[in-house]
Amino acid sequence: MSNTLLSTPRPHLGRLGPPAAADHEPARAGTAPLSRSLVALLAVAVGVLAANLYYAQPLVAMISRTLGLLPQAAGLVVTMTQIGYGLGVLLIVPLGDILENRRLILTAMSVAVIGLLGITVSTHLAPYFAFALATGLGASTVQIIVPYAAHFAPPERRGQIVGTLMSGLMLGIMLSRPLSGLLSGWWSWHAVFLISAGLMTVLALVLYARLPVRAPESRGLRYPQLLASLVRLFVQTPLLRRRAVYQAFLFGAFCLFWTASPLVLAGPQFGLSQAQIALFALVGVTGAVAAPYAGRAADRGLIGVATTVSMLAAAGSFLLGHLWTPGSPGALGALVASAVLLDAGGTANLVLGQRAIFTLPAEYRSRLNGLYIATIFVGGSCGSALGAWAYARGGWALTSWIGLALPLCALAMFATELPGRRARVASVAGIAPE
Repeated sequence: MSNTLLSTPRPHLGRLGPPAAADHEPARAGTAPLSRSLVALLAVAVGVLAANLYYAQPLVAMISRTLGLLPQAAGLVVTMTQIGYGLGVLLIVPLGDILENRRLILTAMSVAVIGLLGITVSTHLAPYFAFALATGLGASTVQIIVPYAAHFAPPERRGQIVGTLMSGLMLGIMLSRPLSGLLSGWWSWHAVFLISAGLMTVLALVLYARLPVRAPESRGLRYPQLLASLVRLFVQTPLLRRRAVYQAFLFGAFCLFWTASPLVLAGPQFGLSQAQIALFALVGVTGAVAAPYAGRAADRGLIGVATTVSMLAAAGSFLLGHLWTPGSPGALGALVASAVLLDAGGTANLVLGQRAIFTLPAEYRSRLNGLYIATIFVGGSCGSALGAWAYARGGWALTSWIGLALPLCALAMFATELPGRRARVASVAGIAPE
């Protein structure tokens, strides 16, 4: 491949026709389909890595006291890890297009292990921030693993395999908070990160033994050229832009919900304890089962229908709480159902977006995935900020109406691709006619 991005007369990215056409490429020499056990292992790896971003959330008060942080700055305990993850998505994940993937995965995981071990012994602000940043950088390995798995997946099962990995991701995210709360109660907050470092080390050794080598097609591209190409790819790939914006709206709704719902559950209407709120979060995990089904629907060419359903599910989740009197048992049940439905809709749409962008040329997959996740990350950050603001201003009522608006915005944007413009959908948005 030429070092100049898009210098060859390749079709415009995002205008490659229906996924079926892009998927049926000749098999690459030296590749073999992933076994079920290896897919399961990668799903576990994705979950364990993603959990490192959220362990600190229930421990903010304890960690900030240890570090001597003022209450108004306590949020930095979590923010530094998230900043590291965002930087990793933009600066490390694209390397999957030019470096051997197995070695890159293991190297990035080792950065996370170093960060976790550093957090374990941190009692002062500067070291903690530095090691939290390293932990976030290493956790971005998640987004190297997903296109890596997509490369080995046969086209007819690619969506299902990506969905399985996303189930692992969501399970890791949702289980991390209650687990860190329990472990810190039994021992200390330092123990949470020490146990995670040990688990990550064992996982890295298993992956070292099991992962096949994958040499990318763009090995001649230099790192500065790689980073410069990110802007071009985003501008020249309408499929990427649309799917990223759809999911940014849905992930914004997800983060808004999980920022505000613990506040309303702990408030005077429900008065739940931290243990009960943790149980609420565990129930919400069940929505992650939607991911493989969404992947299968995409594999069958039903990505348009599945996208509509996922957006409607996310929007509908915010309407349920308005059907019962606030603080009543019915309202609590509705919040539980909302958590499951929102998780299912958001996870399904995440899988559908990744399945769509993975129909584009393989030499761009890591960069496309990095841009996709970075855009989603912005949406999630805005959703978290909106959730805190809306709850402070108007309680759960205002929060839920804003939450409803976010997936409806995605649905309105997606509606521009519906049947009246189906031919353009296939060519511009990468959505195959059902």
